[in-house]
Amino acid sequence: MIRADLHTHSARSDGTDSPVELMAAAVAAGLDVIALTDHDTTAGWAEAADHRPRGLTVVPGVELSCASPVVGDNAVGVHLLGYLFDRGHPAFRAERARLRVSRHGRAEEMVRRMRAAGLPIEWEQVQRIAAGGPVGRPHMALALVETGSAGTVDEAFRLHLHHGSPSYVRKADVDVTDGVRLIRAAGGVPVLAHPLARSRGRVVGDDVLAHLAAAGLLGLEVDHPDHSDEDRRHLRGLAGELGLLCTGSSDYHGTNKRTPIGVCMTEPDVLDMIVGLSTGATPYAD
Repeated sequence: MIRADLHTHSARSDGTDSPVELMAAAVAAGLDVIALTDHDTTAGWAEAADHRPRGLTVVPGVELSCASPVVGDNAVGVHLLGYLFDRGHPAFRAERARLRVSRHGRAEEMVRRMRAAGLPIEWEQVQRIAAGGPVGRPHMALALVETGSAGTVDEAFRLHLHHGSPSYVRKADVDVTDGVRLIRAAGGVPVLAHPLARSRGRVVGDDVLAHLAAAGLLGLEVDHPDHSDEDRRHLRGLAGELGLLCTGSSDYHGTNKRTPIGVCMTEPDVLDMIVGLSTGATPYAD
C-alpha cells in the first residue's frame, strides 16, 4: 500500500530540514509519497525535483496564510494547502510574493517589540536561524532559546509569541475564499489545512467550510496530529456531505515540532484523485 504524507515543511519556510534532508527523512520513515508545502513559497521545488531519491514521489505544493471572516468577531486565521498548481500563474505568484513581504515586515516588527520589552533578541540572529527562508515565529522562538529567554520553543511561544502577547503582530493574510480561487485558477487542488486544530486558537464553523466548498475548495485535511478522534469523525462526515476529499498529513517541521513525519497519511485513492484533478503541475516521480 502506498504511504503518502501530504503536508510537510522544509527550511525554505519554517522547517529545519533542507528539501534534500526532508526527502531523506521521508525515505527513512518508509514513505512512498511526500508533499512539500512550505509557507507562501515554492522555493524548495527545484531542489526537490533535482535531488529526489529514486522511488520517492514528491508532490509540489504550498501552504497559504489565510484569513476567514467570522460574523461579529475578528477574522480567524486559517491555512490553505495548494497542490500541483502552475507556480508561474501571474495572479497567484503575485499573491505569494505579497504574503512573503508581509511575513518579513511582520517578523521585523515582532523582534522590535520584543527588544523594546527588554528581551535580548537580534534581527540578524533571527535571519541567521531562518537561513535565507521566510522568517516566522519558530525562528524567533529558536532565537529566544539561544539567548536563554526561554527553555524550549514551546515555552518561547507560550511566554512571548502567542496571539495575545504584546509582541504579536497579525499577518496580512489573503482571504481564504480568494486563496481557493487563486489555486483553482492556477490549475491546483485546494485543501483546507487542519480546520479544527483548536489548540492553535479559534476555528471556523461548518458554515464557513460549506461556503468554501461552494467557492471551489476540494478537500479537508482530516487526519492531522492536532485533531481529536471526535473532530476527525465530524470532518469526515461533513466532507461526505459537501463532496470534499479527506486527506491525512503530519504537518512535519523537523525539530521545530515534535510530530514525526508520516504520523498521519492520505489514502492512495485520494492521492490519485488529487493528481487527476490538477492541471497546473505533475508530481516529481520515476
